[in-house]
Amino acid sequence: MFRFANPHFLLLLIVLPLMVYWYLRTLRMKRSAATLRYSNLGIIKKLKSSTRKQLRHSLFIFRLLAIALLIIAFARPQSGQKESEVQTEGVDIILAMDISSSMLAEDFKPKNRLETAKVVAADFIQGRKNDRIGLVVFAAQSFTQCPLTLDYGIVLRFLQEVEIGMIEDGTAIGMAIGNCVNRLKDSSAKSKVVILLTDGVNNRGELDPITAAKVAKTFDVRIYTIGAGKRGDALYPINDPIFGKRYQRVPVQIDEELLRQISAITDAQYFRATDKTSLEQIYAEIGEMEKTKIEVKEYTRYSELFLPYTLAALFLLLLEIILANTKFRKLP
Repeated sequence: MFRFANPHFLLLLIVLPLMVYWYLRTLRMKRSAATLRYSNLGIIKKLKSSTRKQLRHSLFIFRLLAIALLIIAFARPQSGQKESEVQTEGVDIILAMDISSSMLAEDFKPKNRLETAKVVAADFIQGRKNDRIGLVVFAAQSFTQCPLTLDYGIVLRFLQEVEIGMIEDGTAIGMAIGNCVNRLKDSSAKSKVVILLTDGVNNRGELDPITAAKVAKTFDVRIYTIGAGKRGDALYPINDPIFGKRYQRVPVQIDEELLRQISAITDAQYFRATDKTSLEQIYAEIGEMEKTKIEVKEYTRYSELFLPYTLAALFLLLLEIILANTKFRKLP
């Protein structure tokens, strides 16, 4: 992109045709002045024209070009290059995952609830950009498996290490929410989100889930809750010391009313996942609702080009002065 910063100076270019007119008019006036008369013009015609005569207009041309270049330099020619500045406003997201023994139920193929939840959560993490993501796990207690970070590789590594038995068995939903809020309360992000996945009923912990949700609300933390498990019964593996691994049907008990209340208090939403496909759809839907804000500002960076024009003009003026005082010097 090319432009002139001071284009009004280009109006001075009108001086150039006036200078040409004045120069040609002066030449005509000189030719019409007193001349010498010769009886035989043939002698004059046979004389070779000197280099000085052939280049007699050079000084004027140099001056004309120098003035034109100076006018262009005063107009400040600039070359522009388009650039863009991307400003992102990320979301702080904590994935809170239930790792109680009931997550071993095999109603989520190909393995069990926990392994399926880990696979879907990993896909969700890899699909985010510019968001800080953390990981909290809970059973009878809750602890931070990975703090908020932009290094998704670290989060994925800690996610793969999650397994049942890391914490005493139970389901402390209130403690999990409290842990997440503690991680998010000092965040400066415009959007602070918890995605809490559980397959049971709150039965452990000192912190009541509703109280924890109200605390989350005061810190502008939204809690999306997911109830994981098929409706009815689910196959649950049991290790029998005599017969080895066998299965028994266990009723699926999810306190959906509690999860709905938690999400309602924090202006979020409750979802029910009954298989891997529905869980993937839930994470995708939450991802759409919690999008990173991206603002792209385009601008043009201009660089000045007046210096080459100025140097060229000064060179021509200097050349004119040198030639006027040497090759084209007029005798007094």
